[in-house]
Amino acid sequence: MTVALAATTIAFAPVPAATVTPVERHIRIEAKSFEYSPAVVTVNSGDRVTLELAATDVVHGLYLDGYDLNVTADPGQPARLTFIADRPGAFRFRCSVTCGPLHPFMIGKLNVGSNWLMLRAVGLAALGIVFVTQRCRGAGAQRNL
Repeated sequence: MTVALAATTIAFAPVPAATVTPVERHIRIEAKSFEYSPAVVTVNSGDRVTLELAATDVVHGLYLDGYDLNVTADPGQPARLTFIADRPGAFRFRCSVTCGPLHPFMIGKLNVGSNWLMLRAVGLAALGIVFVTQRCRGAGAQRNL
């Protein structure tokens, strides 16, 4: 009963309102050898984001799904893309220029805002583990009688 109550509380708890003031963010992303560095970028909803794409080996691009934005950089000539991160969630970015045989695997992720669904899922999973552990202990104790 306690586990069920805790699970309900986590699942239906209100999501706190974002109190973070939007800021200007400049993030340099290096593209080389079929990877981005960093491969995961996290910003807050409302931030004005400038992504600077720096290709170090061949021409690379960066297409941001969900925002329909694209930028291309030649080696040694960084290119910039500026936008307002006004859509909360997780968005994939990928190389938009065929750069070699592993090109389809050159991807990254932009996280915008807090991921409250993920935190809730982790909380519910932890409660599920506690519940199963308690049930197994209870069944083991009854077998010993």
